[in-house]
Amino acid sequence: MPEETLDLTFAALADPTRRAILARLSRGEATVTELAEPFAMSQPAISKHLKVLERAGLISRGRDAQRRPCRIEGPALAAVNGWLETYRDIWDQNYRRLDAVLADMQADGKDTTGGH
Repeated sequence: MPEETLDLTFAALADPTRRAILARLSRGEATVTELAEPFAMSQPAISKHLKVLERAGLISRGRDAQRRPCRIEGPALAAVNGWLETYRDIWDQNYRRLDAVLADMQADGKDTTGGH
């Protein structure tokens, strides 16, 4: 994933309003009016959030007669997940090594105490 794309995606996800919008869109497409309903902000303010999400590739906006439905886009989220997966693998390896060290320590402790 290009670094600029990753920066845009994480910047978009850093805002709780934008995360809430994504959560809503995960249930299906919605208009700006529908997305603005649960928030104490204007439609133009919601539109600014949508532009950030769209620029990051997290959502797209279509045209359906008079409606402009927004929908979540999976590829950008999948790319972030792939990037995070690398670090998840590193932590898993670290935990496995720690488990092995602790198991050795427990085994050594039993041996020095007469097998108790």
